[in-house]
Amino acid sequence: MARKMKTMDGNNAAAHVSYAFTEVAGIYPITPSSPMADYVDQWAAAGQKNIFGTTVKVAEMQSEAGAAGTVHGSLAAGALTTTYTASQGLLLMIPNMYKIAGELLPCVFHVSARCVASQALNIFGDHSDVYACRQTGFAMLAETNPQEVMDLGAVAHLAAIKGRVPFINFFDGFRTSHEIQKIEVWDYADLKEMCDMDAVKAFRKRALNPERPVMRGSHENGDIFFQHREACNEYYDKLPAVVEEYMDKVNAKLGTDYKLFNYYGAPDAENIIIAMGSICDVAEEVIDYLTAAGEKVGLVKVRLYRPFCAEKLAEAIPATVKNIAVLDRTKEPGSLGEPLYLDVVAALAATGRSAKVIGGRYGLGSKDTPPASVFAVYDELKKAEPKAHFTLGINDDVTHLSLEEKPAPNTAAEGTKECKFWGLGGDGTVGANKDSIKIIGDHTDKYVQAYFQYDSKKTGGITISHLRFGDKPIKSPYYINKADFVACHNPSYVTKGYKMVNDVKPGGVFLINCQWTPEELNEHMPADAKRYIAKNNIQLYTVNAIDLAAEIGLGKRTNTVLQSAFFALSKVLPVEDAIGYMKEKAQKFMKKGKEIVEMNEKAIDAGATAFVKIDVPADWADAVDKTEKVVEEGPAKLVKMVDDIMKPVGKMDGDSLPVSAFVDHADGTFELGASAFEKRGVAVMVPEWNPDTCAKCNKCAFVCPHATIRPFAMNADEVAAAPANMKKAPKPVVKTDYTYTLAVSPMDCMGCGVCIGVCPTASLKMVSRESQEAEQAVFDYCVEHVTEKEGVSSAANVISSQYKKPLLEFSGSCAGCAETSYARLITQLFGDRMYISNATGCSSIWGGPAATSPYTTDKNGHGPAWANSLFEDNAEHGYGMYLGQKAIRNRLIDEVKEILDADAASAELKAAAKDYLDTVDDGEKNAAATKALVAELEKVADKCDHCKDIYENREYLSKKSIWIFGGDGWAYDIGFGGVDHVLASGEDVNIMVFDTEVYSNTGGQASKASQIGQVAQFAAAGKAIAKKSLAEIAMSYGYIYVAQIAMGADQNQTLKALKEAEAYHGPSIVIAYSPCEMHSIKGGMVNCQKEMKKAVDCGYWNMFRFNPALKAEGKNPFTIDSKPATADYKEFILGEARYSSLTRSFPERAKELFDKAEQNAKAARTHLEKLEQLYSEEK
Repeated sequence: MARKMKTMDGNNAAAHVSYAFTEVAGIYPITPSSPMADYVDQWAAAGQKNIFGTTVKVAEMQSEAGAAGTVHGSLAAGALTTTYTASQGLLLMIPNMYKIAGELLPCVFHVSARCVASQALNIFGDHSDVYACRQTGFAMLAETNPQEVMDLGAVAHLAAIKGRVPFINFFDGFRTSHEIQKIEVWDYADLKEMCDMDAVKAFRKRALNPERPVMRGSHENGDIFFQHREACNEYYDKLPAVVEEYMDKVNAKLGTDYKLFNYYGAPDAENIIIAMGSICDVAEEVIDYLTAAGEKVGLVKVRLYRPFCAEKLAEAIPATVKNIAVLDRTKEPGSLGEPLYLDVVAALAATGRSAKVIGGRYGLGSKDTPPASVFAVYDELKKAEPKAHFTLGINDDVTHLSLEEKPAPNTAAEGTKECKFWGLGGDGTVGANKDSIKIIGDHTDKYVQAYFQYDSKKTGGITISHLRFGDKPIKSPYYINKADFVACHNPSYVTKGYKMVNDVKPGGVFLINCQWTPEELNEHMPADAKRYIAKNNIQLYTVNAIDLAAEIGLGKRTNTVLQSAFFALSKVLPVEDAIGYMKEKAQKFMKKGKEIVEMNEKAIDAGATAFVKIDVPADWADAVDKTEKVVEEGPAKLVKMVDDIMKPVGKMDGDSLPVSAFVDHADGTFELGASAFEKRGVAVMVPEWNPDTCAKCNKCAFVCPHATIRPFAMNADEVAAAPANMKKAPKPVVKTDYTYTLAVSPMDCMGCGVCIGVCPTASLKMVSRESQEAEQAVFDYCVEHVTEKEGVSSAANVISSQYKKPLLEFSGSCAGCAETSYARLITQLFGDRMYISNATGCSSIWGGPAATSPYTTDKNGHGPAWANSLFEDNAEHGYGMYLGQKAIRNRLIDEVKEILDADAASAELKAAAKDYLDTVDDGEKNAAATKALVAELEKVADKCDHCKDIYENREYLSKKSIWIFGGDGWAYDIGFGGVDHVLASGEDVNIMVFDTEVYSNTGGQASKASQIGQVAQFAAAGKAIAKKSLAEIAMSYGYIYVAQIAMGADQNQTLKALKEAEAYHGPSIVIAYSPCEMHSIKGGMVNCQKEMKKAVDCGYWNMFRFNPALKAEGKNPFTIDSKPATADYKEFILGEARYSSLTRSFPERAKELFDKAEQNAKAARTHLEKLEQLYSEEK
């Protein structure tokens, strides 16, 4: 049967096949599974029909636990129901999975298998999540690549319906879920033909219905539960045959040979691997290479993992096999072996097969597993005494379990062209390459593959796109290390010395996006790169996409120019055809407006001829390296971590780090302040300060997301010792003799330009980063040597607050990010005594990268103690932090009270104790009192047990500031129950909600913070329901401090609200409007702060404060800080593509929803004014 070929990734394949069998989808976003649900939502919004003739009803829930409950209920009511999840999300579903399986309800959970957080969060792929579910009663079916996801996804649904056992249908997260291939696609008519409609009818007849009522979900006692539990055995005993039946039907239609266990390799193999997932394709490549050389090796590919059919496994293993290596993509500490290994050992014992079995771990957290790893396994199996347990792909120099891996031959299909693109997160490189591979796949006969390697940072992190295309089917699920074409899309990667050109095959092409002349290129190119280029006949090109994109109006988005240059240089398609296809793809930008489409079309035309061939100088072959070794200064533990971990990781060389590098960090603890050592230099343009026109308002520093522009007040000695090129304001800091300077760190700046937008005197302008490199020494000097001045640096107002050192700096957040502007400010106010419990999401990704913490310390070594637990439990985790430190502090307070009453205590000690107790609940004043008390305790610590205990635990004495950070997806949805409970506790904790009105970190899904009319994933047709009023829910308790703020609208109100919240002796919640990349603001994130003001001016966002403490003073506790709307609401929302796109996709619905949204905004304002009046009457 011939099927249509389409270019898609594994998630798309799973969504396509699952949609056919799905009537209801209960969903919740989680990386990397969210795209599956998003595809289903888009198709449902467009009216696509399943095999039952209906569109899927998509229900986004508040959490994965909620989604599982919805799935369970929908199944109980008789609708075939599906969900899509991974990792912690899957684990949250486990209680319902037991119920669904126990009730023999047919459904499929499609899982892009992902690592479960342990010592750290990892969003990438392994099998730890699915293995955690092997006891639930769900059947488990594994796939290797996108084609298998398409083919066998159908088997999961069909077998679930007929066999009455629910399925986990899983494939490797990212490696398969996000790998794009050209695959054959199911026609729904074929799927309908295979579906047992009688079994569907029987399922519906078993469903709950008041017209034939039954009870399900009873409770049982010990006398009958066990027997009843065993009654399901026959369903599991019969299920392998049901799966085989549908595999045979699929085979008959497609000409495939799917089995429960598939063997690949020499029929008389002696050494084999047993595995499941994407590694099987790697193994098949290696097997082809080895068997061609006469080696007797093979692979058993596990497809049906649960129920595990021992007899079928034994059938698949050749009788000649002597040695077996079982590979598991997980780690189960303390076990005799990982799950698949134990199953294989048990199965061989049960079937009487004898062979030496060893077990290996590989690929945790998407660790790349190239052919070299598989070669190493077969080499190990040849040994007389192979390691019983081993690891692949790492250097374990501690427990010595790792196998030695040697350089491996190229095992990819002959004739495969391989390309690599080094991009910057947010520059469009990944999106352009997705388009490129789809153009090649859809418009040629070639097979294609694309995979995208991400840095953990947000915009500004490194991305590497791996593209393959050729005339033969492509397996190769591993990184490209030798490419025909390599492109560097950011010039800083050249100067930073990334080993990009080393990946180019001899005679291949290396393209650099830069503004350099050939002479400047000669100066910037590292010596080792020059030697490689010259000695390997590398064809070197440059293209100035930076200036071209800016001239066209695309700002920093160079991707379209570079994509066009790639097609012109690679010649994979005739250039004219490629240009036409690229312009077709550019129509997707229509949601952002016609002018954006036209700009991209201009960029396509320009890029096709903009590149320049560089004649490689002969002396490059003998280029000499500069031997400058940078010796970092700082705390010894921090410097060691920076040198041993951060720098190699930053150079994309983390894979080479041995296990010993992490022994000191085994529990996941890292030092603060490492981001200051990165100096990534990724911005092309940075601000330049004009001291002559500067008003010293410090607004630029107040809004800077990355703390890269800072004011300093310097005394005469500091000025004298400063670098000669330091700029100085002509007049001193107001009411002082201090010299004012504004320092910029060009190597840390992200080039967002937000500072330019808020400068009232146009004293900042964007210039090339390279022109400002001398300013780095000025910035570094000021940070290191200029002290904070009493009377100048304080939390009193916007200006003075910015002389305080930010204890959040140089994070990996998006350029222009609002979240980090707020968080940075909070650290300036309270950072030296802060605990931060951070919900998983954007703020934990930019806030907690391993060994690269952007949180830092002051001159005393004090700073935010930061931790991330999970997504759903952040409020509770932060509350636990509060309770833990409070329990210890209260003990010490009691001891201080006893000292105060002790006759033996000196007058000085008693005075210090009294001052301490008098300020015990005042965070700011208590710090000084604590310092004085500790000084007195130190004198008598050896003379008094209480004094000794207090002194030894002195770090718990001062009042700490407990902050709980997270986004709206956490606070409004998955974590709301915890937020509500912690606020209701009445305890002194502070919750900070970065409200982006969308799940930003997982790709832009709707949350209950999303507004009416907003387009987002899971709201493709625009959200119809009003935004949840989290602030009012909190206010209803009466004793919680509540504020809504928008920094760009009113910096003073933001500062005041944060100070009031922290000072309030009770719970507080501050909800901060945070424009985001996902909003697609007209003009980009350079307008982030201006967008906040627009939102407030039109009534889209209201600013107010509810301070219960004012009641005791006889004042109105509720204050509206924003004026009634003075601007047009619709004009504002149409400036963001998250709204304007709806006018193009569903114009009539857009008008209806936008009218509704505007009326809702007006009603919200009226309601707030009524509340203000109500609270005024109650005071």
